[in-house]
Amino acid sequence: MGFEGWKEDAAWILITVVVVFGLNTGLKLALHTDSPLVIVVSGSMEPVFYRGDVVLLKGVSPQDIRVGDVVVYKRPYTKYPIIHRVRAIEKIRIDGQEKLCFVIQGDNNPVPDPGLVGSPYLDCIPGDVIEAKALLVFPKVGLIPLEIREKLGLG
Repeated sequence: MGFEGWKEDAAWILITVVVVFGLNTGLKLALHTDSPLVIVVSGSMEPVFYRGDVVLLKGVSPQDIRVGDVVVYKRPYTKYPIIHRVRAIEKIRIDGQEKLCFVIQGDNNPVPDPGLVGSPYLDCIPGDVIEAKALLVFPKVGLIPLEIREKLGLG
C-alpha cells in the first residue's frame, strides 16, 4: 500500500504542476502580459492594495491608459515591478517623436514616482515602459509566498 500511496501522491503533484502551468500560460495569452499575477510587496498602495495581495493584470497600450488607472511598470534598478496609480498624463517629445508620459504615484506615497534614470530626465514615466493595468485583486493570497521568499533571502 505504501507504493500505491506514493504513486497517487506523485500523480496529484504532477496534475497540480500541469494545472498551475496551464493556468499561468492561459492567463499570459488571454491577458497579453508576461506577468498576469503579481504580489504586492509594499504598503505604497494602501488602502487599495495591501502587502501580500495578488493583483491580476492585463497588458495595455499607452493610448488605453486613463487617469486613475492602476498600472505596473519596471524600473531598471528595482527587483520587483511597481504598481501605482496614474495621476496625470502628459505628452512629451523624445527623439523628435511625441509620446505619452504618465505621472504615477502610490496612493500611500506623499509624492509622485521619479522619472526614469538613464534617459533625458523626465518627471513622468514614459508609456513604453508600462507593462500592464490592474484588473482584480485577491486579498492576502500572496502572503505565504512573500514570507517564504523573504526568509530565503530572495525578496
